[in-house]
Amino acid sequence: MLSIPNNFLNSTQTPHSGYHWDGSDRRFFEGWYYRVTLPDCGQTFAFMYSIEDPIGGKPYSGGAAQILGPDDEYLWRTFPDVKGFWANASKLELGHWGKTDLRTQPNLLLPAEFDRYVKEGYQATATLNQGSFHDPATGYCRWHYEIQPIYGWGDKGEPQQSTAGFLSSLPIFEPGWQILMAHGLASGWIDWNGKRYEFTNAPAYGEKNWGGAFPKKWFWVNCNCFEGEPDLALTAGGGRRGVLWWMESVAMIGVHYQGKFYEFVPWNSQVSWQIQPWGSWQMQATNSEYEVTLTGTTDLPGTPLRAPTENGLIFACKDTMRGEVRLEVRSRYSQQSIITAYSSLCGLETGGGSWDTTWYSN
Repeated sequence: MLSIPNNFLNSTQTPHSGYHWDGSDRRFFEGWYYRVTLPDCGQTFAFMYSIEDPIGGKPYSGGAAQILGPDDEYLWRTFPDVKGFWANASKLELGHWGKTDLRTQPNLLLPAEFDRYVKEGYQATATLNQGSFHDPATGYCRWHYEIQPIYGWGDKGEPQQSTAGFLSSLPIFEPGWQILMAHGLASGWIDWNGKRYEFTNAPAYGEKNWGGAFPKKWFWVNCNCFEGEPDLALTAGGGRRGVLWWMESVAMIGVHYQGKFYEFVPWNSQVSWQIQPWGSWQMQATNSEYEVTLTGTTDLPGTPLRAPTENGLIFACKDTMRGEVRLEVRSRYSQQSIITAYSSLCGLETGGGSWDTTWYSN
C-alpha cells in the first residue's frame, strides 16, 4: 500500500475530515465524494457514499453507494444495516460492510483482508478508495486505488481552511460542505462490468457534506484535469441553504494553481452567477487582488443522481462528468491573465427544486 508520511497528510488534511454524527437521534446525514478522472480514455468515475440517521430504527436509516461511471453510466447499492457502517471522528476514514463473513465490529482493514472477507461494501481514507458491489438490475463494479494528496483546501504547506468558513464548525449553516482534497493523484484499477481500467497518477478529488437540514437548490462545477495544466484544480458551487431561521443564497469559487490558493467566497469577494436549469453554468467573482470568470457548458443530457433529502435518498440532482469548462483568473492591478485554461472533462451539476428558469444571483 502507498506509504505517505504523516506530516504530509497532516499538511493536506482539512477541517471537517472526520465524521460529524454526535450520536443523537436528530435527523442527520453525511456524504462523501471520491472522483478519479482518466484523461487517456476521457472517462471519469465518481464514487458517492452516504449514511442517513445512523442511530438506526428511523424511516430513512441506512447507507448507500452510488457510482457515476464511463459515459455517465450509473450504478447504486443500498446498505440498509447502519451497524455495518463505521467512520473515524478525527480523520478521513469510513466504510460500510454489506455481504461479509466477518463477525467483528466493522473497521478499516488491510486492502488484502478487505478483498478477501468483504464481498460487498467499501472502505475509504485520505489515501485509499476500495470496494465492490453488484446491482442485479444494472451490473457490478470493483475498485481499488491509492491516492497521493496534492492540495487540500488552501495554500500548499499552510494550514488548510474550512470551505464554508469558520462558522461551519457550528450547526448554523446546514448542510456543511468541505472540499477534502482539491487535487491528488490516484493509481490503481477499476473493474466496471467486466472492463478493467488501470491508471497511474490520474487526477483525483474528494469532498463531503453533512448535517440535519438539506439545501433547497444548488449547482456545482468541478475540474482538475485541464489541457496542458496538470497543476490546476477548480471547484465552484452555490446553493440556497438554511441559516438559523432564514434561507440564504451563497456561492464560491476556489482555484489551486502552482501551490497557491485563489479563494472567492462571500466574506472576501463579490460572487455572481447565471445558471441555467441545465446546459450552462456561468460565474464571476472579484476580491481585492484577483478576478475570475468561468463558463461550463454541456450538450449531454446528464444523469440523475440520488441525494439525501428530507424524504431520504432520492433522485434530486443531475450530473455529467464530460462537461466543458473555460476558466480565467486575472490580476486586478495589471489586468493580466494568471490562468487561462480549458477542459472537456469537467463535472457539472444542478440539484434541488425550482429549476424552471435561469438562476441569477441577487
